[in-house]
Amino acid sequence: MVQRFDVTGADGVRLAAWEFRSAAAESPEEPAALLLHGLMGRAFHWAGTARWLGASRRVVAFDQRGHGQSERPPAGSGSSTSYAREAFVADAEAVIEQLGLAPVALIGHSMGALTAWQLAARRPDLVAALVICDMRASALGEASQQEWEDWFRRWPLPFPTQDAARRWFGEDDPRVERPDPGRGAFFAEVMHEADDGWRPLFSRRQMLTARETWVHDAHWEELAQVRCPTLVVRGLDGELGRAEAQEMVRVLPAGQYAEIPDAGHYLHYDQPTAWREAVEPFLSGIKTSA
Repeated sequence: MVQRFDVTGADGVRLAAWEFRSAAAESPEEPAALLLHGLMGRAFHWAGTARWLGASRRVVAFDQRGHGQSERPPAGSGSSTSYAREAFVADAEAVIEQLGLAPVALIGHSMGALTAWQLAARRPDLVAALVICDMRASALGEASQQEWEDWFRRWPLPFPTQDAARRWFGEDDPRVERPDPGRGAFFAEVMHEADDGWRPLFSRRQMLTARETWVHDAHWEELAQVRCPTLVVRGLDGELGRAEAQEMVRVLPAGQYAEIPDAGHYLHYDQPTAWREAVEPFLSGIKTSA
C-alpha cells in the first residue's frame, strides 16, 4: 500500500511525499528509511527499492522541490535562493520531523545523496545511517554547468510518446556512449503527457539553478562531519570514480564501500538485484537501539 502525505518544506513549499507500507509487521529495531532522488528525479524512482525495504521498516520518499508533484517555487528575481542547498536540506529535515521518522536511514542518489550527507552532518540526531549512491564530493566546475545547459537545448521536445523519450535518453542522446536502458527508464518516468506531446515534469531552467548551487563547491568538509555508519556505492560506469569514492570512504569516520559492476549512474535501475545485495546487508546491521 502506498499512502500520500503533503509536507510543508522550507519557505512554505508544499512537498508531495509517499509512505510505502508492507503487509509485514514493522520491526521496532529497524530505523525508518527516507529515500532522496537525484536532480530531475522523482519519488517513484525508488519504488523497487521501497518494496524490499518496506518488509521490515517504514519507508518514505518525496518529490523534492521543483520535481514531480511537489511545488515549484516561482521563477524570477530571487529564485536562486529557492533552489539553494539549504532549501533542499531543510525540506528533508521537515519531512523527517513532520512524519516522525527519526532516527532515519537516509538513502540518496546523486544530488539526493549530497542533501543526505549535508543533513547528516548538520543534524546527527535525526540520522541513524546513510547510503550515498554515485555522488561526488569534489566540485564539477563551470564547464560542467555549461555542458548541461547545451545538453538541455538538444532535447527534442516534445516527445511524441513516452516510449520515444525512453529510447532517446537510453540510446540516441549524444551523452550516451552505449545503450543504457536504466537511463532511458529513469527519464521516461519524469515525462508527462501535455497537449502537444510528452514533456518533463520539471523546468530545465530551474534544474540548472538547483545544480548551480552545488557544482562550484567541493563538499569534503561536510562529508567528514558525518558520524553515522555510511555506505558509499558506485556503479562501475557511473559518474563517481573509484579513487574518489575510496577517498570519500577514508574521509568518513564510519565509511564503507560497495561497487556494482555493469552499472552506470542510475545503478538502482541498471542492476536492481546487485543494488539490493550491496545495500541490504549494510542496513540490516543498523538498529535504532544502537
